[in-house]
Amino acid sequence: MKIVVIISANAEWQVVKEMYSNLETKPSPFGEYANLKLSTFNLQLVHGGWGKISAAASAQYVIDHFKPDLLANLGTCGGFVGRIEIGKIILVERTLVYDILEQMGDSSEAIEHYASSLDLSWLPLNLPSPISRGLLVSADRDIVAEDIPMLIEKYDAVAADWESGAIAWVAKKNNTRLLILRGVTDLVCIDGGEAYGNLGLFHERTKTVMRELFRQLPDWLNSIKI
Repeated sequence: MKIVVIISANAEWQVVKEMYSNLETKPSPFGEYANLKLSTFNLQLVHGGWGKISAAASAQYVIDHFKPDLLANLGTCGGFVGRIEIGKIILVERTLVYDILEQMGDSSEAIEHYASSLDLSWLPLNLPSPISRGLLVSADRDIVAEDIPMLIEKYDAVAADWESGAIAWVAKKNNTRLLILRGVTDLVCIDGGEAYGNLGLFHERTKTVMRELFRQLPDWLNSIKI
């Protein structure tokens, strides 16, 4: 089975390179890629880039050039205070891009157009790790504190990132199996975010999240129903 793992943000990719210092990287239009032997699996790691534009373009590039049987996206996300805990891993079942503003028509129609439900029927009922599963909302920005009440009331959201919505939409258009696992690095509330103005905190917690995701990944891959 051909497995490609997309790592989106620069900070996430840097952690991966520190974890596996012997990676032999090659250039791609979006950054770098490398082969990694993880447990019994031969993986292709790809730095996809941050934000919706890079995420969508690099996902299509990966599908076209590497033709994966499984595309995985491992990374971080920000959570809402009182809705989720630091370090919690989210198995993404649905994505939604919420920063779409349509003033000539109905924004909800455009938001629904780019929403994606992931077919995870190839995973077992008993998942290999304790996780939270559900919706992850995406936007080309960090969580704006004033948006949180709306995101909770309208979408029942618990966390947000920059790239998952774009990757999920592209994978669905290409009928490519997709696994998104995102770990919560920091929390935001209506008074602000704990990592806002404290980039060092985000970087330290990104190390913890990415190490845990790669520790879990072989168990997830072993659980797949071929």
